[in-house]
Amino acid sequence: MTSEHDTGEQVDQVQSDAPGGTDAPAGTDAAAGTDAAAETDAPAGTDAAGETPELSVATPLDVPGQPRLDLDRALEAILFVADEPLGVVSLAAAVARPVAEVKAAIARLVADYDGTGTSGEPRTDEAGEEPSARPVRRGFELREVGGGWRFYVRGDYDALVAGFVLTQTSTRLSQAALETLAVIAYKQPISRSQVASIRAVNVDSVVRTLLGRGLVTEIDTDAETGAIRYGTTDLLLTNLGLNSLDELPHISPLLEDGQEGFDLDRA
Repeated sequence: MTSEHDTGEQVDQVQSDAPGGTDAPAGTDAAAGTDAAAETDAPAGTDAAGETPELSVATPLDVPGQPRLDLDRALEAILFVADEPLGVVSLAAAVARPVAEVKAAIARLVADYDGTGTSGEPRTDEAGEEPSARPVRRGFELREVGGGWRFYVRGDYDALVAGFVLTQTSTRLSQAALETLAVIAYKQPISRSQVASIRAVNVDSVVRTLLGRGLVTEIDTDAETGAIRYGTTDLLLTNLGLNSLDELPHISPLLEDGQEGFDLDRA
């Protein structure tokens, strides 16, 4: 028969045999203490098994005051409105992401627009099946030019787009453009500074507009100043229904002060 004294000695013996020879901290049990140690010793960014969690391909992007955004789509939106090529560093700063992540996202976008995966194979849907027998190849591409990235029309469609742009260009010119065009038509070849002197305003942007419309062109360079001199094109004659500049109307009768600034009449 076991006495109370013997029972107490057995309890003391069991406690002394516990690992470390110490009792568990107050308010905790042995299991809790073990779990806490495991959590403390686990490296940052790993799960309980010691493995690094896999990052998704489309990393969310945090923007203050906005919903979480997808990195690929965020870069796509920025590049869509860019009027000049953007470098990787500039893009990384815009989306607040490391350069390496931005480079990887750009590679995904290029592959997406080309209709291929990152490995060069036709892209597949989430189920791993090709969405169609023919990969989707966009009519535009993301191209690296001058150390930056920008959207461009794919080369296969250059002629088509050029024709569309020309037909969609408005034929109506502003009053300033009409006045500048008239000065060039009657005084050609003439430099921008000479046109500006006649009109008493800066005409740089207007001349660029006329060049873009194909109504004027660079003729030669002034021997004394080196300034580019401009003249009209055949497109202007076509739009006016004329065969040559000689058919332009005499302008002196239309001026209140005679021929000042226009010392010629076309016979």
